[in-house]
Amino acid sequence: MTEPEAEDRKPQSDEARSAFAAPVGVTSSDDESSTTSEFALPKGLDVPQPTGDAEGSAFSTPHTYSAKQAPPAFTPPTGIPVVKLTKEAPWQDRMRTMLRMPVTERPAPEPVQKVDEAGPAVPRVLDLTLRIGELLLAGGEGAEDVETAMFAVCRSYGLDRCEPNVTFTLLSISHQPSLVDDPVTASRTVRRRVTDYTRLAAVYALVDDLSDPETAISLEEAYRRLAEIRRNRHPYPGWVLTAAGGLLAGAASVLVGGDAVVFVAAALGAMLGDRLAWLCAGRGLPEFYQFTVAATPPAAIGIALTLTHVDVKASAVVTGGLFALLPGRALVAGVQDGLTGFYITASARLLEVMYFFVGIVAGVLVVLYFGVKLGAQLNPDQALGISERPVLQIVASMLLSLTFAILLQQERSTVLAVTLNGGVAWSVYGAMHYAGGISPVASTAVAAGLVGLFGQLLSRYRFASALPYTTAAIGPLLPGSATYFGLLSIAQNNVDKGLVSLTKAAALAMAIAIGVNLGSEISRLFLRVPGAASAAGRRAAKRTRGF
Repeated sequence: MTEPEAEDRKPQSDEARSAFAAPVGVTSSDDESSTTSEFALPKGLDVPQPTGDAEGSAFSTPHTYSAKQAPPAFTPPTGIPVVKLTKEAPWQDRMRTMLRMPVTERPAPEPVQKVDEAGPAVPRVLDLTLRIGELLLAGGEGAEDVETAMFAVCRSYGLDRCEPNVTFTLLSISHQPSLVDDPVTASRTVRRRVTDYTRLAAVYALVDDLSDPETAISLEEAYRRLAEIRRNRHPYPGWVLTAAGGLLAGAASVLVGGDAVVFVAAALGAMLGDRLAWLCAGRGLPEFYQFTVAATPPAAIGIALTLTHVDVKASAVVTGGLFALLPGRALVAGVQDGLTGFYITASARLLEVMYFFVGIVAGVLVVLYFGVKLGAQLNPDQALGISERPVLQIVASMLLSLTFAILLQQERSTVLAVTLNGGVAWSVYGAMHYAGGISPVASTAVAAGLVGLFGQLLSRYRFASALPYTTAAIGPLLPGSATYFGLLSIAQNNVDKGLVSLTKAAALAMAIAIGVNLGSEISRLFLRVPGAASAAGRRAAKRTRGF
């Protein structure tokens, strides 16, 4: 053995040998830096590679999407359906149908109003849209109807990819010119709410004209009309509103069995409460305290008549005074927002209703408590003794709807229709409850459904809002007597009976709200939008159903 070979056979020290060095006799690959994967193909294993669009294997190279080498788009054999909405349909139905579609399926907008060659002034169009939406939301319109009007204004000026968003006090709208441009977003806060259905109708007329291709309205002209709508005075002065509130209370007292003396007493109590509420409003007190103060005079007059041993139904006096204060408009709007998926706005509206109701309860309970302490003989069982006077009650219900319409500042052209609608509602309720013996909740729901159905038909005929035709018509159905007798039982320490009566009042209120909304949906269900069948009709959101 030569000397070099002996040197090679000598064991080397740990410093001279690496833990990663290949053992003696093992041949390493040429590329020492290459790494292997557990998904790599073992040598000697021949696996056929997939070709074309065949399903890949776990041993094949994964395919990644590349924008430069995108796969061909899939087209159904029947083709891609084109959404066509005829212009003869009301703009409310067309815009609502498109709002309920996915953004990618909405048809491209066709500018109705003339714009410059460079395109519309996007910030000014969005500002006009927000101002119109503010007036509608402040007037008590539902969130979905406000979004529909805002969407119609944007599309009238050719803005595509617009997404309006409405909550209880905040309106926002976002517009993205294209898929590569940054979106433009604007918002507006509703600070004050004023019930004026004449102004609401004027705003709807403006949106209708903007959606009409035969009516040319520039942005400046639209701003001018909107400023005139804001400056317009209410159609009825303050003393007419006060008198209408008194007549409303008197008519409501007749509905629950009152006579002429009760009519006058309830009217005086309601007018006094209205003036006190105006005084509190002038002092800047919140509406909660205004409702509390306005509820005390009718209850005080009813207690005074009982203490003086006047042979009248004190319960009818108090019930009539409560009719003018019950927030039926806000309740219907809140339930409608909840049924259409606007849960945040619905929660805020219903919370507002709860606060108003608590204010009424506080005012009446204070008066009833002192009345009981003074020895007033108030009998909750009088609720069972309501006399049935069909003709007189129908006349009283129509008077109640008429005065309610005046309180809502409706147009004079709509007062007659809503008065007849209120009379029909009470006739249906009386026929089902008194003559048919059906429960008051079911009777109220059916009558309110007819109110919503007729109101929606009238609004479609006039291309206007349905609120002026429905809100005042539900006045005769409001649960005034159930509310009063529940409060009276609580004041007499009969809490269980009082809670049962208040629960009945809440059930009646929900029946009214759901009935009105259901009547509106039924009218849209049978009166379909022409051409919307290709867009799957009125697509509603498919939400989770318990899983």
